[in-house]
Amino acid sequence: MNIVSYNLRKHAAIGEIEKLAEETDVDVLCLQECDSTDLRDQVGHLALADYTKANRLGLAIYYRSDAFQLQATRLFALRKSMHDRVMAPAHERLLAAKLLDTRNDTEFLVGNFHAAPLTASNSLRRKQIATAHDELRIMGPGVPTVMVGDFNYPWFQGNLREVMQETGHVMTRSDGPTYTRYKYFTGHFDFATSVHADVLSVEALPQGISDHHPILVVADVQRERAAS
Repeated sequence: MNIVSYNLRKHAAIGEIEKLAEETDVDVLCLQECDSTDLRDQVGHLALADYTKANRLGLAIYYRSDAFQLQATRLFALRKSMHDRVMAPAHERLLAAKLLDTRNDTEFLVGNFHAAPLTASNSLRRKQIATAHDELRIMGPGVPTVMVGDFNYPWFQGNLREVMQETGHVMTRSDGPTYTRYKYFTGHFDFATSVHADVLSVEALPQGISDHHPILVVADVQRERAAS
């Protein structure tokens, strides 16, 4: 399964998503910083599953409607940073879609996540990630789950990886930096976490208008379940 995650930089890169979806043969497309008032119901072979309602610049998920059946979607508000309280840029920081692969009758869950900005602490972002994982586990207990997005966590990721492993989650970084807004300021901001699923690769795709690279996540949502 191909999952693409892309932070549009305040909706600036919305015009790139149809070509991106076609070139990557994407199954699920997760967008961050998209304008919820300017989203099409259909983008190429993808249908709009859901989008954030409480914040204009938020999250959206598209899925391949000819291969997957949408079972449910849910929006979640996570712990707020001081930046969130003062500037109020985002209320809902997790959007989840439960999908059924009609080709093999396999159910799986995709989470689209956008963590608090760099002005917040890594500690707060770890709490947001842990809460997001908890909410996904409640929504789909035992269901293969992949969470992608902008984690805003480019440094000291070893600590994050260890914390996630305690709950059975695996963190998979991209093969290259995903944020290159400034010449000397880069990092792996966008990546994937998984449980009951196998992330085979996370590729940083060529940069477009956004300050983030899109990432292509290739995941197997059947392998671990079959092995168990």
